[in-house]
Amino acid sequence: MAVLQFTLPSITGPRHRPESRLVRWPVQCSTERQALFNRIAPVYDNLNDLLSLGGHRVWKRMCVSWTGAKEGDTVLDVCCGSGDLAFLLSEKVGINGKVIALDFSKEQLQVAASRQRERWVEGDAIDLPFSVSSFDAATIGYGLRNVLNRKKALEEMHRVLKPGSKLSILDFNKSSQPITSSIQDLMIDNVVVPVASGYGLASEYQYLKNSIKEYLTGKELEKLALEAGFSEAEHYEMFAGLMGNLVAKR
Repeated sequence: MAVLQFTLPSITGPRHRPESRLVRWPVQCSTERQALFNRIAPVYDNLNDLLSLGGHRVWKRMCVSWTGAKEGDTVLDVCCGSGDLAFLLSEKVGINGKVIALDFSKEQLQVAASRQRERWVEGDAIDLPFSVSSFDAATIGYGLRNVLNRKKALEEMHRVLKPGSKLSILDFNKSSQPITSSIQDLMIDNVVVPVASGYGLASEYQYLKNSIKEYLTGKELEKLALEAGFSEAEHYEMFAGLMGNLVAKR
């Protein structure tokens, strides 16, 4: 497994100031959404396992596999949360590779750092603190949906990826099929929110339904990725259309 080095590549000027294992970078985002993820951080992993019956681990492995990351690569995980995709990426790139993980939630990063004692980056998906063509592959797991300016985030990912490399984005699927959307709503109302309420987080998880409705369909994500500069984009539906993964080639 790769050592998760989490150092910032090719940053110029005095703003590069590591603090312990966490490198901080100015974050300009929805403070409400940022606060939400800070609140749910302590139980985020447990709830993911419980609510998906462990399925999220399979989906995350698929997401990482689609990046084509290989031994020795330098890879990026944006909106890293508690670090699941970053750890899977480290398995792909091996001891000679490098994984860098970024999130806007300090509390989520602290959970990630407690799982592996290395450096993480507190920063903004729409203003990545990395130079052009720094990475061989990248992932975003359940994050793009929560970014206010999604096109800008995709443009930033395009900027920091090397030509020919791939970005893999895992998230809930906004289905164009009414029956799938209805099933998704029923699961959120009757499973997700009641379970989260047992942790005192019912209101925090009620946001899911609206955030999915405000998200983009697979076709819309493909179109946005192409507009952001990617040469190819394909969206895959998973778990009976409830989850989706966009794969975009630089």
